[in-house]
Amino acid sequence: MKIAISGKGGVGKTTLAGVMARILAANGKKVLAIDADPDSNLASAIGLPKESLDKLSPIASMTSLIEERTGSKKGTFGSMFKLNPKVDDIPDDLGVTHQGVKLLLLGSIPQGGGGCFCPENVLLKNLVRHVFVLRDEALIIDMEAGLEHLGRGSTGYVDGLIIVVEPGQRAIQTARQIKKLGEDLKIKNMMIVGNKVNSEEDRKVIEENLSDFPVLGYMSFNPKILQADREGKSPYDIDDKIREEVEAILKELEKRI
Repeated sequence: MKIAISGKGGVGKTTLAGVMARILAANGKKVLAIDADPDSNLASAIGLPKESLDKLSPIASMTSLIEERTGSKKGTFGSMFKLNPKVDDIPDDLGVTHQGVKLLLLGSIPQGGGGCFCPENVLLKNLVRHVFVLRDEALIIDMEAGLEHLGRGSTGYVDGLIIVVEPGQRAIQTARQIKKLGEDLKIKNMMIVGNKVNSEEDRKVIEENLSDFPVLGYMSFNPKILQADREGKSPYDIDDKIREEVEAILKELEKRI
């Protein structure tokens, strides 16, 4: 299972990614979780303790690693660099494991104009392609809405793109924008998970506005998720309800992929 999760900021995609990763690990799966969102909150959603978090650095900011693998020199304008750098050892060497989930933090691809053809971009996209194509564990990747870390060389191996939405027009519009990006990248299975849903009316808002998507399930508006964030814990560790809801979403996902 290789799943990318996206959505508007604040809709709960990182909560879904973290709880999903923990459930898969608890069920005996080998799990790699990748934080590809510049906001970088997946560690807390997984429940990574501070001492482990201190060992984790964004790969995009590792100048010496990028220079070593690509042959680039920072600050040298117009220099040549490798387009196929070695990345196969990075998940095991730089990932941090908690409760059976190995976590890797990508960091931001520098942006300029329509994107950045630069050593950081090349290294990160090769790494993402490697984990989708060549590694055999369950993969959960927490994306920003723009899907910048995905490239055409990896998307043929994506089992599904989950777009998390809340019952509001801004989140729904973002979902449509993400769908367009996903179609451009030839991602086949794009599905919706509703979050912060408290009523049948909330469900109708999502289903009627996004009727061209299959809906995997819903997560309720849940004060315990806020509590988990305040305490620096994973929602998985403090609330049965979120575990049950995400387990149901996973079961539906497995049917569809």
